[in-house]
Amino acid sequence: MKKTVLAFSRVTPQMIERLQRDFEVIAPNPKLGDINAQFNEALPHAHGLIGVGRKLGRAQLEGASKLEVVSSVSVGYDNYDVPYFNERGIMLTNTPDVLTESTADLAFALLMSSARRVAELDAWTKAGQWKASVGAPLFGCDVHGKTLGIVGMGNIGAAVARRGRLGFNMPILYSGNSRKTELEQELGAQFRSLEQLLAESDFVCLVVPLSEKTRHLISTHELGLMKPSAILINISRGPVVDEPALIEALQTQKIRGAGLDVYEQEPLAQSPLFQLSNAVTLPHIGSATHETREAMANRALDNLRSALLGQRPQDLVNPHVWKG
Repeated sequence: MKKTVLAFSRVTPQMIERLQRDFEVIAPNPKLGDINAQFNEALPHAHGLIGVGRKLGRAQLEGASKLEVVSSVSVGYDNYDVPYFNERGIMLTNTPDVLTESTADLAFALLMSSARRVAELDAWTKAGQWKASVGAPLFGCDVHGKTLGIVGMGNIGAAVARRGRLGFNMPILYSGNSRKTELEQELGAQFRSLEQLLAESDFVCLVVPLSEKTRHLISTHELGLMKPSAILINISRGPVVDEPALIEALQTQKIRGAGLDVYEQEPLAQSPLFQLSNAVTLPHIGSATHETREAMANRALDNLRSALLGQRPQDLVNPHVWKG
């Protein structure tokens, strides 16, 4: 008898077709009524879940007695109660690596847009404001040769660092839990404490996972350490930044600007950020390219299939629950 897979957010018809070769597949459909009700009704029958964007822990999964694996179509897994998964012996997989370069591209898009005021001047031009040569009040700032500070030098952080160093001749500073001697040799990157990095950098790029340690890692004190000419880029998770503190720093020009792809509440429907010309606000699109999302889907499918067919998944977040 085939095992049952419950497929939810970010699962395409092509993914479902592939899953159906090996499994019974249940996919909630908004045309059939409330998505959450369909999900909860199917949950007790599911051996595997695949998707992204749902908080899953004890309260949500207590009735999922058959559940063996959750395959997340994402690199981050802060939505999942990993200790509870470990307690139950439920495997959790994610999709690292495949989104590294696309997310680093977006970090640099935010950095460039913030520095050169791209979004602001695009709207200004389209509003018919371009009557004469642009003067100093609308000037941006250079990127090349400026100091780039990276908070969290994992794979994505390293990819951002390479773009900065090799493409724009930017000195690289970084902070994190460990030294990266290979990157220090390759890029001339220099290790700093967080406070030193904030004080010395012209651009600060946040690339840390969300945890209790990193929640509000950047708040009023940290923003106060940054140069008034500095720009903050956040491609990690929204709660890494204390959003009200950032808004106040932008409103009072304690820092020059911010480029944001993530927020404390998502989707973000209303925010003072939307009224700030020195904030570039994107709708959490770090991995949102056709190529990368397809690669993430394939990786998630492979992880799910391996787990349910008795093989060790490639990207197992909690490897000690593996019973193979």
